Amino acid sequence: MVWQTNPWMTTASFGLRVIRSAMPVALLYVGKLIIDEVVLLSKTHNTDTHYLWQLVGVEFALAILTDGFSRAITLMDSLLGDRFGNYTSIKIMNHAATLDLDQFEDAVFYDKLERARQQTTGRTILLSQIMSQVQDIITMAFLATGLMAFNPWLIVLLLVAIIPAFLGESYFNDRNYLLTRGQTPERRELDYLRYLAASDQTAKEIKIFDLSGFITDRFKKLSDSFYHDSKRLSIQRSLWGPYLPC
Repeated sequence: MVWQTNPWMTTASFGLRVIRSAMPVALLYVGKLIIDEVVLLSKTHNTDTHYLWQLVGVEFALAILTDGFSRAITLMDSLLGDRFGNYTSIKIMNHAATLDLDQFEDAVFYDKLERARQQTTGRTILLSQIMSQVQDIITMAFLATGLMAFNPWLIVLLLVAIIPAFLGESYFNDRNYLLTRGQTPERRELDYLRYLAASDQTAKEIKIFDLSGFITDRFKKLSDSFYHDSKRLSIQRSLWGPYLPC
């Protein structure tokens, strides 16, 4: 679906990430050359620092390019996310036009439709996160190649450092998704209460039947429940964070 949204922007985003993934290795290698040159000049007492300053210039240029590629990736993700959100919203609207009225009255089906509407925006964030993970995997592959050339045993240390963080993030992402999915009916009610209490179309009925206090209390009860559930999961994630090295 991302490719169907805009093939050119998808290709450009992936290409920028591949180039950005190679930048840390390039910076490390040029840094190594600079240190080697400084050591060589100190040993030989050579005063010709022309090559050293060239290396420093290359390092500076790579640092600027790294920042430039990061900004370009952020811009591309933002534009592609907006296009993807519009594309999926149109697909949902076209699909909703083909449904029968009794399907809208089915609570289970309507919850699925509500989740689809909510995820038109949430999936754009997920899209950026997935592509960032792909970028990190490519960066890790470049670094692993360099480590194998330097010392193969360092690959083991790299895996030991990455696997706990991967398992921890996967676990808490799964918990967060299940929490959000399970709250779909209540969130729909929350949106309805928010609209009901502050809409000009319902203002007369609210005042005639004195429903303002009831609606406000119900909204507060639901919103507090969402807050405490999210707070509990966030605290668990924060407590386990120090034990999950990145």
